[in-house]
Amino acid sequence: MTRRFSVSAFCFLWLVSCGKSDMPEASEYGICGQMQLEYATQFGVDYCDNGCALIHIAEEDYLFVPTGCSVPENNTLPVIFQPSGNIYLASSSAMDLFDAIGGMDAVSMTSTDKDGWSLPNVRQAMEHEKLVFIGKYSAPDYEALTESDCPLAIENMMISHSPSVREQIESLGIPVIVERSSYEQHPLGRMEWMKLYGLLLGKEETAESVFQEKAAVLQAVESDDIPPEEQKTAAFFSITTNGSVTIRKPGDYISQMIQLAGGQYIFAPDMLHVDDNALSTMNIQMESFYANAKDADILIYNSTIEGQLNSISQLIEKSSVFQDFRAVQNDNVWCTEQNFYQQTSGAADMIADLRKIFCGQADTAEQLHYLHRIH
Repeated sequence: MTRRFSVSAFCFLWLVSCGKSDMPEASEYGICGQMQLEYATQFGVDYCDNGCALIHIAEEDYLFVPTGCSVPENNTLPVIFQPSGNIYLASSSAMDLFDAIGGMDAVSMTSTDKDGWSLPNVRQAMEHEKLVFIGKYSAPDYEALTESDCPLAIENMMISHSPSVREQIESLGIPVIVERSSYEQHPLGRMEWMKLYGLLLGKEETAESVFQEKAAVLQAVESDDIPPEEQKTAAFFSITTNGSVTIRKPGDYISQMIQLAGGQYIFAPDMLHVDDNALSTMNIQMESFYANAKDADILIYNSTIEGQLNSISQLIEKSSVFQDFRAVQNDNVWCTEQNFYQQTSGAADMIADLRKIFCGQADTAEQLHYLHRIH
């Protein structure tokens, strides 16, 4: 079920929960409307009657000034002028969203080198030097930022570990947005951040159209519910080099994808001692994984962390106990493709892939976008 979440409600809840008292008054900026969001809760946008917009991300506000508009005299917020190019995009999860709305030309710098990308258009842009690696997010090339007249830097939450880097970038006169899509509870909430990037690039209508097209894939899946008694159980995991198992925490967006696809994530909160931190993954011992996932109907191996598997024998090489797993015995073991995590716009397609697996309809690799069966 889709849901609308108004930015006014977002701002009120944020004000109450954070005790923030210096949020700009709507009357000061002539607020005349809000960006309508269906799933995302980690950002909001208020439209101003002078053509500008207020962007709200957690405890930070920005004034966005499109081309042709001017900064109000009473403004006290960091200003983001509409960028035409040379954006520094340090958040790898945001790159696919720029690509999805036709905004790759506006990005010229990244903190991920060519070998770290699985997205074809990004790799091609780097081959043609339209997109340049300027160092890791924790040590960017500041000279490259200044020489390119970079108008905006977009970081993810990792920058909180290197606050001095953000301070240095801002000291160069470059506004910094810290995107929080990884905090979205709903898988399509992460994808809906494309609407914010559409606003920045003057591509709001395109972003809305692309998002609705992608969301329709999920709506088609949700319209055909699987009765609880017929739902398959699934474990999503990888094996570390020391033999422990990395799983997704119950309730994270991967486990929600499994639920939205009509399956059941095998790990429930009361089955494990879930670490109380911001990470979406946790490590458990093989004994615990065996006890909880041995009878799972489906095993899904996460190739992003430890690399792809091409056969069940490779899985058994990691631990012989997998021979006893129901999914192994029933030839129901799958592996994610390398493009899964970076292709943020593919959340609904991933859910559709999972639905085909849960319903036994994934007979050929051509039917799936982000998964393949291993034998």
